[in-house]
Amino acid sequence: MLPAREVARVMLPFYSPLVTVVIPSMNQGRFLEKALDSIFSQNIPVEVFVIDGGSTDETLSIINRWEDRISGWRSYPDLGQSSAINEGVAWGRAPYVCWINSDDWMLPGSLEVLIRALDANPTSPAVYGQVLSYHQNSGKENYVWVEKFSKNRLSIRCIISQPGTLIRRSAWEAVNGLDASLFMAMDYDLWWRLFITIGPLKYIDKLVAVNREHSETKTKNFRLKHYVEAMKIVKKYNGYLPIKWWLLQPYSIWFKSLKNICYKFFRME
Repeated sequence: MLPAREVARVMLPFYSPLVTVVIPSMNQGRFLEKALDSIFSQNIPVEVFVIDGGSTDETLSIINRWEDRISGWRSYPDLGQSSAINEGVAWGRAPYVCWINSDDWMLPGSLEVLIRALDANPTSPAVYGQVLSYHQNSGKENYVWVEKFSKNRLSIRCIISQPGTLIRRSAWEAVNGLDASLFMAMDYDLWWRLFITIGPLKYIDKLVAVNREHSETKTKNFRLKHYVEAMKIVKKYNGYLPIKWWLLQPYSIWFKSLKNICYKFFRME
């Protein structure tokens, strides 16, 4: 096994991959295998890069089990999730790119569906589909809020769910990938920049991925930070903040944050 701080050699596949898939990871080894299996079960050629922040759990042993199929990986402390994703995409060469967090997974055939949608919409910088939210504690599922693209709706909320997206590499490079200074809403910022620079993202009414909800997600633990970051993004690209951001939504964020604290205190999750 390679030491935790050593960078594994990037192996360029002998075939021509269609999609570069990046998996940012940090101490989520218990979920990582599900994510990897969902990617390699796709019926198209992929190149997969695992960019790990120096995990101390079982992550490295799982990476080693999959190393003959992974195109590249490394494990050491880095500058954060956005920077890690940018690094992984830069390692690849496929014409389409995406990232999937180590606790999420893709549904069978989803990449082929997304590629076909991009091919059918040559002016779109990216496509996105429906995503399920799976609640780890209860096993319940519900749909993430996703809807057809419009600037007005995007200014009110993030209507695109990141696990269900596929981006043209040319579009990714045109906007220089993710803003590495962002901690929470880097995907929301990316959708805005892709739209402003190239054009509307294309929505398809197909279920393509699953987002895992559990007690350790950044969204659940840093709701207020996420909300403030999202507000800055909307004001930056939209020019002003719709009134929605000042009314009911802040109370909802406070309530969910308090609820999460109570769950942890009473060991409900």
